[in-house]
Amino acid sequence: MTATSPAVAFRLALALAFGAAVSLGITRFAYGLLLPPMRADLGWSYTLAGAMNTANAVGYLVGALAMPWLMRQRSASWWFVVGGWVASVVMAASGFLVDANALLLQRLVAGAASALVFIAGGLLGARVAALHAPRAGLLLGIYYGGTGLGIVASALAVPALLAAGSGSPPAWAWGWWGLAMLCALCCLCMAWPARVLARLEGPAQGTAAAAAPPVGWASMGWGLAGYALFGVGYIGYMTFSVALLREQGLSALGITVYFSALGVAVMVAPRVWAGLLDRERGGGALARLNGLLALAAVLPVLGGGLSLALVSGLVFGGVFLSVVASTTAFVRHNLPPAQWARGISAFTICFAVGQIVGPVIVGLISDGAGGLARGLVFSSGALALGAVLAWRQRPLAGHQGLTNGHAP
Repeated sequence: MTATSPAVAFRLALALAFGAAVSLGITRFAYGLLLPPMRADLGWSYTLAGAMNTANAVGYLVGALAMPWLMRQRSASWWFVVGGWVASVVMAASGFLVDANALLLQRLVAGAASALVFIAGGLLGARVAALHAPRAGLLLGIYYGGTGLGIVASALAVPALLAAGSGSPPAWAWGWWGLAMLCALCCLCMAWPARVLARLEGPAQGTAAAAAPPVGWASMGWGLAGYALFGVGYIGYMTFSVALLREQGLSALGITVYFSALGVAVMVAPRVWAGLLDRERGGGALARLNGLLALAAVLPVLGGGLSLALVSGLVFGGVFLSVVASTTAFVRHNLPPAQWARGISAFTICFAVGQIVGPVIVGLISDGAGGLARGLVFSSGALALGAVLAWRQRPLAGHQGLTNGHAP
């Protein structure tokens, strides 16, 4: 990889951020905004509503498992763009579906496409970060912070789309179509960094990884377990927090303000946590961030009202994507560049397994006594346990990633 100027590196990171906006901000998290009207219109239980995001997580796991093989066929840059366009098409298809099984399949395919975008984007982001190691944490954070852009765009677009479609039910179909258009616009912005970074890519990932020393995944066990519990806890909050706030009587405007604040916090988080990601070589960053999320997730349970919702959203939004960035930073600190794709995939697989479990359990709990509030308490507990486990993760002995300014 050849060097490039800091200004170009920042522009590349910003453009890559549109991939995170598609893969998580729109394709996954915007479902939380459409869940209440879809559940009311289609007569879903909370268990079925949660199963929709479980299907999304299963698809994400399939994509994560396939990614190492796919990377041997095509470059990360190629999958970054193609995955984005697949996600856009699948999102548009959602507006034409009412059958639960068809919607479950849609969420499955959307999850697989989002995995391709997110893993490829994370790898490309790590390569950009390697160009300027002193700002690596910030550059990685900018990429992951793009999720906030997708959240804010969804928070502003969905209420307007639901209102526009109110005369021709189901109104939520207009929400899906509008979100698909947002995905397509992001894909247009993703083309430039993919093209630039394709020229900078080195040997094929399969060839380079085969030549690298093997990684003992057991040595990463505490971090992987902590990240899996992050997947369990955070997805429960992101799936059901809007539904809980609506149950508590928060207005439509209040929901928009809450979700927008969460998204804005995601976008500004990179500057807050960049230093921590640069310093921590073990699981300390993952542990601290999981602990903060556990506190944020339980706040809406303590009572209704916009003030408490805003505090919860700001803290949660300001932290949760930095948890994801912390695992990429861990890989970059501890593994040789040829093993980055495998390392990121390993964390992503554990993350996906957690996301599969989380929505179903929270949905089942929410259908019982205590409702959604008890479900969010479970999410908070999973995050707290993840913090404890991640704290035990130490830097990997015998492996060394990039800690200086040299690029692979």
